[in-house]
Amino acid sequence: MTDIDSDQAVVRRLRRIEGQVRGLIDMVESERYCVDILHQISAVRAALGKVEDLVLKHHAATCVEDALRSGNLVDQRRKFEELVTLMGRIKK
Repeated sequence: MTDIDSDQAVVRRLRRIEGQVRGLIDMVESERYCVDILHQISAVRAALGKVEDLVLKHHAATCVEDALRSGNLVDQRRKFEELVTLMGRIKK
């Protein structure tokens, strides 16, 4: 990533997720109720999904947009195929 604001937003979210994961470790080690642990896992997964969306949005707004503006058909096709592949992997 190259945009400082985007980088900082992603890092902030990842640090929050890191704290959530540490909390999950504590929950498992202290043998908390399984359903509570599962709720926290779901929260972490949702938070990661939001980070994923931010990074994907940034990629589309920078790398893909740059390729579209370049006029280079090979680069445009490569970035488009990359984006389609990413979307397929991410949303599974």
